[in-house]
Amino acid sequence: MESKVRVAVIGGSGYTGGELLRLLSIHPHLEITAVTSREYAGKPISLVHPNLKGFLSISFSDLNMDKITEKADAVFLGLPHKVSVKYVPDLVERGMRVVDLSADFRLKNSELYKEWYGYEHPYPDLLQKFVYGLPEIHYEELKNTKLIASPGCNATATILALAPVVASKVVDSNKFVSDVKVSSSEGGAKPSEGSHHPERQNAIRPYDAEGHRHAAEAEQELSLLAKDKIKVSIVPHAVSSVRGALASAHTWGEVDDMTLWKNLASFYRGRKFIRIIRGNIHPYPDPKYVIGSNFADVGFATESRVGRITMFSAIDNLVKGAAGQAIQAFNLSVGLDEDEGLRIPPLRPA
Repeated sequence: MESKVRVAVIGGSGYTGGELLRLLSIHPHLEITAVTSREYAGKPISLVHPNLKGFLSISFSDLNMDKITEKADAVFLGLPHKVSVKYVPDLVERGMRVVDLSADFRLKNSELYKEWYGYEHPYPDLLQKFVYGLPEIHYEELKNTKLIASPGCNATATILALAPVVASKVVDSNKFVSDVKVSSSEGGAKPSEGSHHPERQNAIRPYDAEGHRHAAEAEQELSLLAKDKIKVSIVPHAVSSVRGALASAHTWGEVDDMTLWKNLASFYRGRKFIRIIRGNIHPYPDPKYVIGSNFADVGFATESRVGRITMFSAIDNLVKGAAGQAIQAFNLSVGLDEDEGLRIPPLRPA
């Protein structure tokens, strides 16, 4: 690529926005030309993200769509759910490349927004034009789109754990339970009563146990792979780590370990950010060893005594679960190698 792609970040003050800026700032083929924040407009980015001091010379700005489209070729949106939907249609109308990190364009069935997000989606036709930005599943589709709906973190972990066995039907089941241990950064930069540090520290707390909204994404994508209706129950558990998510996805059946090993190796062959973890000092995936990176570590365990099969996936929720995956998908959409700007090893210790 001869010239750099100019990108803007709308909503750059949160944790996800900060990770987008961190990764975009070192990308060899992308140039950050605008970063918006309603609260911090006019202030330097390092005021909010002190880790980026010396990496970005621009300041936050107000959201002015004319200026954004003048300065940028593509836009990453790090806005809350139900907010992105107010801006994306205008960006699409202006012909911009769009990567939306909210849930507003992830689901193809507009009726599901009533069920899971409590509102009627105003642009059902536009939902069909977005590609779900999980490169391990939609690699080819991402090469031919300008519109990317970046997946949710718990959905990402669950889908990556289950995709190989669902696609191959090696497990004779269409129902799965995904127990996801999630870190405090999933709660965002603005603390609530539940995410406030004294309340969160030393906690192991289930939430949304009656039905977590990322299940809608998981069921949509896994059903596509299976060419059959797949049901997934996701039960997140808040733990006191700062970053990371671990999905332990359970089902029942009779499958030997070698079959599962070959299944994972075959499905993820050539996928640059998938690492299969099995039988080392740490025999199962652990988020501790992907922190700061775009890797997803996957693995499995079986308990033949009762016929239990568990598929594991460990990710950094802010990178592979958000900003890194968004950039990975965007790379493909503009003709770059998927790992451009993302060849960063995990931190250790973390």
